[in-house]
Amino acid sequence: MEHKSIPLLQVQDLTVWFPAGRTGIFSLIRGEKKYVRAVDGVTFNVNKGEVFSLIGESGAGKTTIGLAIAGVYKPTRGKILFKGIDINSSRKIVKNLRRKIQMIFQDPFESLPPHMTIFDIVGEGIDIHKLAGSFEEKIRMVKDALENVGLSPPEEFFNKYPHQLSGGQRQRVAIASTLVLHPDLIIADEPVSMIDASLRWSIIELMMNLRRRYGLTYIFILHDLALAKYISTHLAILYLGQIVELGTSNDVIKKPMHPYTRALMSVVPSLRKTKNEREKIILRGEIPNPVDLPTGCRFHPRCPYASSSCERENPELIEVEQNHYVRCLKI
Repeated sequence: MEHKSIPLLQVQDLTVWFPAGRTGIFSLIRGEKKYVRAVDGVTFNVNKGEVFSLIGESGAGKTTIGLAIAGVYKPTRGKILFKGIDINSSRKIVKNLRRKIQMIFQDPFESLPPHMTIFDIVGEGIDIHKLAGSFEEKIRMVKDALENVGLSPPEEFFNKYPHQLSGGQRQRVAIASTLVLHPDLIIADEPVSMIDASLRWSIIELMMNLRRRYGLTYIFILHDLALAKYISTHLAILYLGQIVELGTSNDVIKKPMHPYTRALMSVVPSLRKTKNEREKIILRGEIPNPVDLPTGCRFHPRCPYASSSCERENPELIEVEQNHYVRCLKI
């Protein structure tokens, strides 16, 4: 019998709630506690070598999912398995796994310590995880990491500080500081949104080349569906802390089934190809408060196809076609 390997990452019913304090006179009297339901029962797998993108508006829960996978947030409920091991099972396991799960943040100027040189920033993880047997080996590792991200000659960057670099160079340093730890999974949170438009594709191409060279697996956190189309193997569309559509990039882009996915795609000119898709779908209203969620389907207050049943029933994420999942009562 052929052995089927387990996914590199398994996110199972991930739920992350944050206390919102007591609100309103009745809550004060009853002693009720409110929660921001940032992530609410999210499940997906990521296999080795995939580029898995989390897509949605601000407040959808994308970054919270990324930070939970990176070990910054502990789940309120659910599990995160990396190579079959629960990353929250013990401190020792988390420390050993953290090196293999790295995160690149949106703003490289904010994420890089301003008081540290580039050599110290890239070399910090080497020291923490005791990866170099000598200072000479550490120098070699930092040089290799900087060269791999296109910062050459690397010695010219050793004694510089983040403020002396361009936005694109700072993001390359951030990538180098993850590469030096030989990760298996990199979570990239809007990695090019704060970079000059002329440099964005060079950073994306660099990350894709590194994926091929080192067999990396990526989770991208994005709001840009056009970018997601070109770099992703799989997409998860999120709304108010839940996945509303999940599948391969090809399936979700070519045959979007959830009304929210269709609306997102309709405002991206490069994705509006058919006659029926040329018209923009403008959603009514604002995203509801994650503290006081709507009854039934969370999307129904803004959905152009909602009916009375959508106000009462909260749909499950179901497989409507092979490996294509949708959360909608109308499918």
